[in-house]
Order: sequence, then C-alpha cells, then structure tokens
Amino acid sequence: MNSNKKNARMAGLLYLLMGVTGAFGLMYVPSTIMVAGDPAATTDNIVNSELLYRLGIISNLICQTSFIFLVLALNRLFNGVNEKQAKLMVSIVIAAVPVAFLNELNQIAALHLLSDAKYLKVFAPDQLNTLAMIFLNLHEQGTFIAGIFWGLWLFPFGYLVIKSGFIPKVLGILLMIGCFAYLIDSSAALLIPQLKSAITNILMLPLAIGEISMILWLLVKGVKDRKPDLIEVN
Repeated sequence: MNSNKKNARMAGLLYLLMGVTGAFGLMYVPSTIMVAGDPAATTDNIVNSELLYRLGIISNLICQTSFIFLVLALNRLFNGVNEKQAKLMVSIVIAAVPVAFLNELNQIAALHLLSDAKYLKVFAPDQLNTLAMIFLNLHEQGTFIAGIFWGLWLFPFGYLVIKSGFIPKVLGILLMIGCFAYLIDSSAALLIPQLKSAITNILMLPLAIGEISMILWLLVKGVKDRKPDLIEVN
C-alpha cells in the first residue's frame, strides 16, 4: 500500500471516529438530556444521567482531538495538489478546535452547579437550575459559533478533492455544498433562532451526504494509484 493509500485510510478512520463521537456528544446526549422550556426536568436528567452527560463531554473532546489529526492526515494527502489550499484547510481547523474545546467548559460549569458543593448551598434549587440552564444555552450558542469553522474548512477540502484527480470530483462538490449548509445553519441560529429547527432539518441532508460519502470513500475505496491530474503550488 503506497503512502497516499495509507494517508487516505488513516484519514477515513479519523473522520469516522470524529463523526461517531461528534454525533454522540452533540446530537444524542443533548436530545436525551435537554427538555425544551423545562429547566427543572433538564437538570434532573443531568443529575440522574450524570455518566451519560459526562460521556457526552468526553466524546466532544475526542471528536475535536480527532479533528486535528484528521486534517494533518488530509494535509499529507493533498499537499501536492495545492499547498496554499492545504495550509488554509489546516489553519481553519486549528482555529476551530480551541473554540470547541473552550465551549465544553459551559457544560462542565452546568454540571458543577448541580453538584453538592457546600458553597452552593446559598443558592435555592430553582436558582441553581436557572444558572445551569444559562450555561447549557451558552454551550448551544458556542456550538453554532464553532459550526462556522466546521463549515469553512470544507471549502478548501472540497476544492482539493476536485483538483486532486484521485478522488471523484462529485465528492468535492458535496463537501462545498456542506460548507454553505453549515454556514447557513449557524447564521440562522444566531440571527433567526425561532426558525433554527426548520432550517436545520432541511440542511441536515446535504451535510450528511457530503461528509458520510467522503468517509466511506476514504475507508472503502481509498485513492487511485496515480498522481494528481493537476499540481498547483499556489
């Protein structure tokens, strides 16, 4: 197996790990824990399912750690296609990961407020529930901010796929569509939150198709045993 195939397989594995942990931490756990409009029920779920809640935090951290190693593997794979775009792709991810990491502090803060720490006894239970919900809502907003970066990196990634000559161009086009889907989703959440759910439901399909297709191609097909059709240095 040549170096390109090894890098493609490694990228596929890391992308899969990132997808699984991200789906668990950002989708499954919140859907199980959060109860819209009911802080008491939400905080009860956190207390009663503390292990699940903590696993969600750990999964998000694993997801973002995998993101770094993923983009480094992709950089090795595509650096000979267009060095400038490869560096841009890496730079966006390096900027995104700290945002997502710091955002997890909001979830940790919510958990801490619901602990039995003695100095928290000065607050009434309803006050603690409200404070916890503030941090949970901040985490949600922080995820939308991180989502801007999660979209942006897909554009140079898609461009590199299109130009590579060893991965189908249609996958690059799907990634670029995913870029704009992420950007629209995050922008809608920050500008018109009342329409967030409806917009997300519409955009989930192109988001899923592009990234899942790329994961499967890297894992199952890998890359062709030939050099890129076009080499660009800037």
